[in-house]
Amino acid sequence: MSVIAWVVIGLIAGMIAKAILPGRANFGIILTAVLGIAGGLVGGWLGVVIFGVGVAGFFSLSTWICAIVGSLILLGLYGMVTGRTAHHGGRHQHA
Repeated sequence: MSVIAWVVIGLIAGMIAKAILPGRANFGIILTAVLGIAGGLVGGWLGVVIFGVGVAGFFSLSTWICAIVGSLILLGLYGMVTGRTAHHGGRHQHA
């Protein structure tokens, strides 16, 4: 696949991951694309290692699933490292 295809897949996968796991991560379009591209690499690697299915092409369902799942993993890890979670409620009260 071309670099442009990776950027398009990355941007869309990153946006889908942010919609599924919104949190407080305030990424711009560039960081969303980077998240999705990195997520595609992580998801593709995990797909090959675990299921023997990897990135096949732009219109392949496995490509999109790998990119989205990988983006979700990276977004979740980002939230764990920075302490930003998907909770949008009020302040936490400690007993």
